[in-house]
Amino acid sequence: MMVSESFNKVCIYGVGAIGGWIGARLAAAGCRVSVLARGATLDALQRHGLRLRENGIESAWPVQVSADPVELGVQDLVVIAVKAPGLLDVARRIAPLMSPDTVVLSAMNGVPWWFLQGFGGRFEGTVLKAVDVTGEIGQAIPAACVIGCVVHASCMAEPGYAQHHFGNKLIIGEPSGQQTQRVLQLAALLQAALFEVSVSEQIQKDVWYKLWGNMTVNPISALTGATTDRILDDDLVRGFVSNVMLEAKEIGARIGIPIEQQPEDRHAVTRKLGAFKTSMLQDYEAGKALEIDALVTVVKELGALTAVPTPFTDALLGLSRLQAQVRGLY
Repeated sequence: MMVSESFNKVCIYGVGAIGGWIGARLAAAGCRVSVLARGATLDALQRHGLRLRENGIESAWPVQVSADPVELGVQDLVVIAVKAPGLLDVARRIAPLMSPDTVVLSAMNGVPWWFLQGFGGRFEGTVLKAVDVTGEIGQAIPAACVIGCVVHASCMAEPGYAQHHFGNKLIIGEPSGQQTQRVLQLAALLQAALFEVSVSEQIQKDVWYKLWGNMTVNPISALTGATTDRILDDDLVRGFVSNVMLEAKEIGARIGIPIEQQPEDRHAVTRKLGAFKTSMLQDYEAGKALEIDALVTVVKELGALTAVPTPFTDALLGLSRLQAQVRGLY
């Protein structure tokens, strides 16, 4: 039985590891789940449904699937779980899924297009060109329809098939920070789908805190091929990571999202996760476009906006961007 009729029709836009996991859980909770997909993923979903493996158990859920958003129609909830380089294409195709009441749950890595919308302060309404260079994304998916989501989980994916490894936490929040009826209803639905859910009073701070950890290890792992434990075990590399993090920490303080921890505190958290390949290293090995702009370029832009020098961030950006360009992944 549905927790809330407000979110009966749900479309997953980006049914990879995280999108597949969220979609299968919502289908299990009773939502009418549809999926926008192409190619091998479309074929797999048509043949087998949306499959999920977690806790040693496999499940499969029938979903409506199409390559054309017009066929799926207006939705109550659209979960965007694409990689950041694919977001402009989403913005150009999402209109048939939207009504004035549709909620978009943004479940992506990095700084989102709506980051400074509803934020307050002197940077309120600033469009970050690193993540929305033409402004098209903000026009197609305005902040007023967005609920932000920070995912703390590790999943892997094959076409139409997600595998959940560890972590079960979703932090959601309105860009304005308000505790609206819709965000509370969505939290209740996600809890019914067995996620650990918290509603944030400032979702931008949660976005920034997650970025604080993965804006460094993600591109460094792609540059070196190293798992996170090896990155942090190298004194010189860890020192470089810490310097990048200190730049981001100062930027956060100047825009009103301070981080109380020091880099070494966050390193300790990352170490507890063990040896794992970051999502960017997985994308690099698979020949997929890398999320450099949403993780690193945007920090350089925010540094310029807040008058914080970013020499270490600039070095990381230059190296990771050049590597991706050489491989045709940027």
